[in-house]
Amino acid sequence: MQSIDLTSIKVTLWVDFYFSSSVLTSQIFCSYSHSYSVINYTCTYFVTEESETSVDESDVSGSEGEYVSWVSWFCNLKGHEFFCEVDDDYIQDDFNLCGLSSQVPYYDYALDLILDVESSHGDKLSEEQNSLVESAAEMLYGLIHARYILTSKGLSAMMEKYKNNEFGTCPRTFCNEQACLPVGQSDIPRSSYVRIYCPQCEDIYLPRTRYQYAIDGAYFGSTFPHLFLMTYNHLKPQRDSRSYVPKVFGFKVHKP
Repeated sequence: MQSIDLTSIKVTLWVDFYFSSSVLTSQIFCSYSHSYSVINYTCTYFVTEESETSVDESDVSGSEGEYVSWVSWFCNLKGHEFFCEVDDDYIQDDFNLCGLSSQVPYYDYALDLILDVESSHGDKLSEEQNSLVESAAEMLYGLIHARYILTSKGLSAMMEKYKNNEFGTCPRTFCNEQACLPVGQSDIPRSSYVRIYCPQCEDIYLPRTRYQYAIDGAYFGSTFPHLFLMTYNHLKPQRDSRSYVPKVFGFKVHKP
């Protein structure tokens, strides 16, 4: 990382840190006039234009002053590559969100956060409550996402990701790196993690990166990959019935 001499310069920064695992946001007001090494990471976020240091995928500010919506920020976090961006129009339609208010705590606050609107609720929340709202927003968006990807627009958005192998490929040798689709083993939140489904061997596997291991399977649901392949039937490959045959000195191992 390029070092910067700030001995005689006083810099005041307002810094946002985002954590992809729990979508918590904390804000720190930093003022310093001498030491740069104390907040190396913080400074990297703001001096990329001068130092040309690459920014982590979870930094969503883009160029200075550029507006980034909560949905775009969330979908671009490291480990959230499986998510597509849900249209605001879909989220704003109460019919599409029917039944979710009873599943998600701080529902109204979470919805306002997702839509980037100033909360219409005048209550002053504590720091702990704000953290809960941010976690609730992740859960609410995930459950909305599970419904959206079953619509024509949602299927189309996921199709683009599928064509680009953004969901990963099957680790099974005989499937020859067949593109996979995300799937949940349950539609109930917090009951299973997301897995990838191979259309060729019709089995499920762990995602390719550890950042994706802990994504809730309910945010994709158990229906999506199968509806996707029914909708785009031409993409469904022929099932490969081949399997590995264990041998010893060239002879098949007898199975008892």
